[in-house]
Amino acid sequence: MSTPLIAVYGAYGHTGRLVAAELHSRNQNVLLAGRDAAALEAMGAELGYPVHPAALDDPEALRGLARQADVLIHCAGPFKVTGEPVASACVETECHYVDHAVESHHVRHLFEDFQSRAQSAGIAMVPGMSFYGGIGDLLADAVADGLHDIDRVTTAYAVSGWRMTTGAKETAAQLFAETERITYTGGEFHIGYVEPRNVVFPFPPPIGPRTMIAPFPSCEIVMIPRHVPARTVEALLTAETFTEEQVFVSEHVAMAERAQSEFTVAAQVIAAHGSRAGRVTGTDLWRAGALASVEAALRLMEVPNKTGVLSPAEAFPSDVLLRTLERLGAFRVIIEE
Repeated sequence: MSTPLIAVYGAYGHTGRLVAAELHSRNQNVLLAGRDAAALEAMGAELGYPVHPAALDDPEALRGLARQADVLIHCAGPFKVTGEPVASACVETECHYVDHAVESHHVRHLFEDFQSRAQSAGIAMVPGMSFYGGIGDLLADAVADGLHDIDRVTTAYAVSGWRMTTGAKETAAQLFAETERITYTGGEFHIGYVEPRNVVFPFPPPIGPRTMIAPFPSCEIVMIPRHVPARTVEALLTAETFTEEQVFVSEHVAMAERAQSEFTVAAQVIAAHGSRAGRVTGTDLWRAGALASVEAALRLMEVPNKTGVLSPAEAFPSDVLLRTLERLGAFRVIIEE
């Protein structure tokens, strides 16, 4: 039996490097991939891993990559550009797929257009398995467990010291320029212009109430309604996150400096006969996302009990995965009883 192999696409970017380093520390069999052959060769020499250059406009090279792997972790955004070709290569070659997308339109596209293809191929595709999106999806599911007649689910991100990469800046510019946003109200999805507004979210101490950007166009808006029967789902982000000087001028900072972010992700579930809240708190949101995707990939290399396109909370038991990430040092988990 051959040793299972995990391909990392966009391996030389910040997130890709964190993913590859974590897999290396666990002695996993890894194939480094991406568009820049020189960057891949240098990284391959550093870690002792083979490399596979593959451009986004080269379907055969992408299929050749996915054909070698049991699961592929896609780390190279913006996924509006990179998601379709890499996901297509995986479904065509029966390779499990995990990505770091935050973009709700990309995730919705996979759910709507790749579902039957992934099921026919016998693979699982788990988009949004990252800090923004995936952690909120898992946390909302864990907090909502056991509640009925749910009116509203809110995920709220308090982030400071965020140092964006070039890809993150491009994604943020795309998201905040969108006029066709996906929202979920009245038990239905809506697509259209949404007037941005500020709201106050009551984070518990020591953060306290904070002014938030609403809605924050993160992909859990698409994912949470698949497994939590709520009438409204909304994501929020602290307004002060984007007023910090370093956030937009940090493409070339060292990895150690980029690791200095601090975060709390809160989930509030309001139901007819009670409510509940939970949160995760930690430092270095990039590492938290990398650990989440690595854990997802390792679980998919085992015999999966589900196929198709799945949100993180559909693919994995949310409380179990959150507690695993807590043990790995990604964050601290607090869920009200």
